Amino acid sequence: MSRGLTSIALHEELGLQEDQDLEYKAAQGGLPSSLWQTYSAMANTDGGAIVLGVEDGGRVKGLADPPVMRKQFWDTVNNRGKISINLLHEGDVTEHRLGNKTVLRIRVPRSDRRQRPVYVGQNPLTGTYRRNFEGDYRCSEQEVGRMLADRGDEPADAVILEGLGQDDLDVTSIHQYRQRFSARTPNHPWLNEDITGFLVKLGGWRRERRTGREGLTVAGLLMFGKADTIRAVEAIPEYHVDYREHLSDDPAVRWTDRLTIDGTWEGNVFQFYLRVIQRLSADLRLPFQLDENLFRVGETVVHEAIREALVNALIHADYRGEGGIVVEKYRDRFEVSNPGTLLVSLDQLLRGGISECRNKALQTMFLMIGAAEKAGSGIDKIRQGWRSQHWRWPSIQEQVQPTRVRLVMPMVSLMPQDTLSELRERFGARFGRLSEDEVQAVVTASVEGHVSNSRMREITRRHAADLTKTLQGLVRKGFLEQGGQKRWATYKLAESAVRVPVGSAHLAGDSTHNRGGSTHKGGSTQKGMWDSSQPLQDMGAELLEELRHIAEPARSSGRLETVRIRQLILGLCSGRFLTPAHLGELLARNAVALRARFLRPMVAAGLLRLRYPDKPNRPDQAYTSAAQQLQEAVTFGD
Repeated sequence: MSRGLTSIALHEELGLQEDQDLEYKAAQGGLPSSLWQTYSAMANTDGGAIVLGVEDGGRVKGLADPPVMRKQFWDTVNNRGKISINLLHEGDVTEHRLGNKTVLRIRVPRSDRRQRPVYVGQNPLTGTYRRNFEGDYRCSEQEVGRMLADRGDEPADAVILEGLGQDDLDVTSIHQYRQRFSARTPNHPWLNEDITGFLVKLGGWRRERRTGREGLTVAGLLMFGKADTIRAVEAIPEYHVDYREHLSDDPAVRWTDRLTIDGTWEGNVFQFYLRVIQRLSADLRLPFQLDENLFRVGETVVHEAIREALVNALIHADYRGEGGIVVEKYRDRFEVSNPGTLLVSLDQLLRGGISECRNKALQTMFLMIGAAEKAGSGIDKIRQGWRSQHWRWPSIQEQVQPTRVRLVMPMVSLMPQDTLSELRERFGARFGRLSEDEVQAVVTASVEGHVSNSRMREITRRHAADLTKTLQGLVRKGFLEQGGQKRWATYKLAESAVRVPVGSAHLAGDSTHNRGGSTHKGGSTQKGMWDSSQPLQDMGAELLEELRHIAEPARSSGRLETVRIRQLILGLCSGRFLTPAHLGELLARNAVALRARFLRPMVAAGLLRLRYPDKPNRPDQAYTSAAQQLQEAVTFGD
């Protein structure tokens, strides 16, 4: 048993799940010092498992004296001079026999906000770690500072801002807010208060009984402040809000509408909400209208879901983090992202019922005008809205460096009929013998470009271990191919399973290609006008070398101007059909991103043409240059 801890059998033996972070350590000379960095990193990210007695590649070495190493571990993890907190219970450290060797499995839970940062040694500024795709990394002082800010009992937006007062507020915003408040609850006693009293009730103005100090809070400034004051050095200089609308097929049009702080409006949180909520739902083909006070009339669950997504970003954001609030609208999806980390685990978030809010006063302000919930039901409302339309489940993604939470809400059918037809055509009768979960996994890989264990959990709510079996089974059956390992394993449609329909007018062997006065039929192909269903390696060494030479500028450079990448695509597709997967491999770029950012816009601009123009969303769609001269003529910009 030299390798194989990524196999289903060994994962089950060790009690591991594919969506867990996993770290192997040989530990042949005792407890490795890097163990504690990994403990800190996993606890500060999303938890995981450390397996001692296994080399990094998965080779089982075993431990010479597991009980002694287990005692050493417990002694050290309980030593506050070595690690800041012990998060583990007795059952989190277990011995496992793998063949004739024994290994130690350590389950590290995700720490909650009151336990962070979990750090090595006695200084959190130098001993705090996190995990990313490359492994453990030492957190910056700014990252540690944000963790320390989140652990306190005082909400981030309750802080009193010294030197600021009512003169820094936008009177129009307060007036509009009170109108909405009054229209919803006209007899509410808070409406009898003056501006200061009203703000006190909402949490926008605070009086400290112990010190007698009072003043405008972070929440009051964010919700009703003047943009210049909000972004002042002594206030919240990192504050930024941005709405971007991408509804044009013209690649030269970066966005069809944009709202950001530009001096033409008071860019506080309330004004941003009023403007963006209308834009997001303005052209939804669902019954909806607003009255004169911008209250919903006949609102559907989809509109509620969109509002929840926007408000959740506004009340959970870390406004001192990087990047600000970004809301993007596409023809087929909404994307909402905000700085900061999730204050609960993704599992807790999906289960609902737990309310951990970074900005409780902002939450109250939106609650009082009917735009927020306090019961931790926001994600349930979003899922309910999307379920009503049979759209694909929204996806929640958490990233580090910088820390951000991103919600993607695709307006695409959970089971698109054209995709199902294409998959039946591609895989034949075998596709009809798959289970419901297997079909969903293959459809997701087709529609979204790839599928993962965590994505399937969002869609099906099945246990991670069961989904690992489903995905691995689809690999064995030839429907999917795996990329990456452990927590970052993803699956895409198997290239080897592509079937081009017999009799297709676009088949290389059945088509006539007339270029430069030459006609090529049957098995004789012109300049690589080969069967695009085949892998790159099957096109012949000479042609493959030519294509790699054309693509070399992209392969050797991480960043290229947009116009240069378009020129390379046109050169590669000149005289031949290539799929996004082919182009992604040649250009060392993500195939899904290439299709969205370059290939579709280039088709719309007349620079590329489709192999299957009647089915533009085919998983095996291929592209060729519309005209040879366009390779050098293309100069349109961003």
